[in-house]
Parts: sequence; structure tokens; C-alpha cells
Amino acid sequence: MFERTLKTILLLLLVWIHSANAEIAVTSARLWPAQDYTRLTVESKSSIRYKQFTLSNPERLVIDLEETELSEALNDLSNKVSKDDPYISSLRIGRFKPGVVRLVLDLKSQVKPQLFSLKPVGEYGHRLVLDIYPAMPVDPLMALLEQRLAASGPSDSSPEVATFSPEAVTPPPPETTSPQPYPELRNRVLVIALDAGHGGEDPGALGRRGTREKDVTLSIARQLKTQIDATPGMRAVLIRDGDYFIPLSGRVEKARRAHADLFVSIHADAFVKPHARGSSVFALSEGGATSASARWLAKKENEADLIGGVNLAVKDPYLARTLLDLSQTATINDSMKLAKHVLNELGGINTLHRGRVEQAGFAVLKSPDVPSILIETAFISNPTEERRLKDVSYQKKMANAILSGIKHYFAQSPALSRHKVAFGD
Repeated sequence: MFERTLKTILLLLLVWIHSANAEIAVTSARLWPAQDYTRLTVESKSSIRYKQFTLSNPERLVIDLEETELSEALNDLSNKVSKDDPYISSLRIGRFKPGVVRLVLDLKSQVKPQLFSLKPVGEYGHRLVLDIYPAMPVDPLMALLEQRLAASGPSDSSPEVATFSPEAVTPPPPETTSPQPYPELRNRVLVIALDAGHGGEDPGALGRRGTREKDVTLSIARQLKTQIDATPGMRAVLIRDGDYFIPLSGRVEKARRAHADLFVSIHADAFVKPHARGSSVFALSEGGATSASARWLAKKENEADLIGGVNLAVKDPYLARTLLDLSQTATINDSMKLAKHVLNELGGINTLHRGRVEQAGFAVLKSPDVPSILIETAFISNPTEERRLKDVSYQKKMANAILSGIKHYFAQSPALSRHKVAFGD
């Protein structure tokens, strides 16, 4: 009896020692390059301990993964570095010493790396995330200027182009046949921030045929940008112009840095039952949501940060103080006006889900001084609407309807030079 008990104890001890020394297997490794930043994600069934440091001449970033297996997923990561990645030129992976896998990222310039862990959520396990930001953040307003200069050609050096800003006076050519139907568009260049919902690690809603919300929203945003840029006196800024994740607060911040006159967030709705259909437009609510479905949708959209993987260690005083600003009420009133015009236009190309503008506490709409709306273009969970959302011609119709609503808003609500609210640390 004693010998049997002793053998059992020894066996359990051996199992414990083996499990304690077992290396963590990386199940997936992904790379999301973008102009704003490049994200590297390492996913595993257990959390990974890590160390990081940088080296200069040449610029390198070194990450040591402790007690981690050198898996096929990790080895394949070096092949995922594209030539046009703005920050990474190459990536090397190997066993540095027993129990430690080393990643060496050869960089194209000085960067500001952020390395953090995420707990399991949704379909994801434990994630170790590296965000590589440029040492000097990209200025969306300067990017808009560079686009305008590039479009005008190298021979165009007019003062108007060289000094372009959202406040610049750039009237369109005089009308000879009919009066300008949108007089506000003649006063100055209006900047519209277009936010394609979700992206990167966060696919958004999924259609029954596998259509991803993040792809549909980006396609519609690009179509809308093309139409806005072709409109005299208007320019569009894409909050994201690729398949990568941006935190909700980062979307708001980018729009404000571009001195946007309007913020339009584009989404594709989903519901557990396939018969739900129609377009909706939402504005921010300082109080409660206008319906149970609006409250549910706002909660779902606000949880995008958990799926996409936001670095919670970074302080964000902006959204926490937004609703305290006195300009918020006036901004919400303007947002409601804009939402009504856009909803009316959407009703001409699609069924309206409720037929009225709804309000809820969407984090992405909490800019204190930029009228902001969130558009659920259609239900991606509805097979018929999913087919429409994938159709390029329908995407153009959707973009045109949104632009028509924006034009009607400016025609009735002149965009004056708004005071931009500043926030400190």
C-alpha cells in the first residue's frame, strides 16, 4: 500500500515538473502594416513573459519570449514582412538560449514601440501585441495637403495650394448656368473625416457568406472619399485607409487633429436573426439610449476595443472629460441635424430600419466640437443586404446618398469656424 502511494506521488510529481517546464506554443502570429503604425500579434494558449530593448546603428528592436516554443507559426512570421511596410525592413527569429526565443526587428527608422499583453476575448486566446509607431506621428492635415499638392502636379505652385488648410478660402468656379445650390460650400474648404468601422484584429460583424464588416466599411468609405474630393470646396480624410486596428479614442483624436468639420463613422449592422434589415443613423446621447436596440448596438460597438486590442496602459484623458465640455450639447444638436439629412437620403436607396434618428452612448461619437454620426449602412447578417453591400455599384449609391445628406446639412447649417477644445494630460 505504501509503495503504491509513493509511486502515485512520484508520478504526479513528474507530471507537474514536465508541465512546469513545458514551453508555451504560439498558435498564431500576425502582422498588420499601416502608415499610422504597424502591429505584430503573437497569440498563444497561455500568457507569455517577455523582455524588450532597442539597439542603434542600425536601428533594431529586440523581443525575448520566455519559455516559448519555436513553433511554425513564429518561424513563418518573418515571411509576412512586406517590402512596403513603413517601419520594418526585416524580421529574424531564433532560439537565443534554452527557454528563450528571440525576435529581432530591423527597422527603417527610429520608432516608438509599445508592447503589451491582452487577455482572451471572443475567438482570441492570450495575445502579445507590439505596436510600432513612428517617432514623429503622421499629421493627417499635412497628409491632406500632400495629397492636394500631388494631385495638382509639380508645375502648380499657386499660393492657394501652398497654403491650403481647412480655413482656406477656395471658392469653386463661378456658376454660369444656375446658382450654387449649396452656398456654404463656396466659403471655405470643408474637411470630412470618414471612419471605416473596425479593422485589423477586429473584423466586425460577419455575413452568412463570410463577408467581413471591416472590408465593406472601408470600401464604402473609399467610395465616399472619392466623391467628396470631387466636390468643389470639400475634402475627405480617411481615419483608416487599410486593414488595421485603431482604438475608438484614436479615431476621434485623428479627426480632431485634421480639424474636421464632420465625423462620419461607417458600419454594417448585424443581428442574430437574418430577417432584420434596413439602414440606421445614430448620434451621441448624453443621457440614455433612445431604444433597447440602440443601447445594445452601442455596447457592441464600444466593445470593439477589446476585440481589436487597445493598449489600456496608455492614458486617455480625452474621452473621460468629453461630456463635461459645454460645447457638447450644441455639437449633439448639430449631429442630430446631420443625421436626419443623411437618414432621409439613405431612405431613397434602402429600407430604413426604424425611420428616425436614434441616440446612444457611442464612444466613437464623443468629440466635443465636431458633429458626429454613426451610419449602419445595412444588415450584413441579412443575405439580401449582404449581397448589396458587396456590390460596388451599390456601395457607390450608398456613398452618394451620404454625400447628398452632408450637402443638405451644410446648405442649412453653415459650418462656422468652431472653437477647438484642448485637453491636457
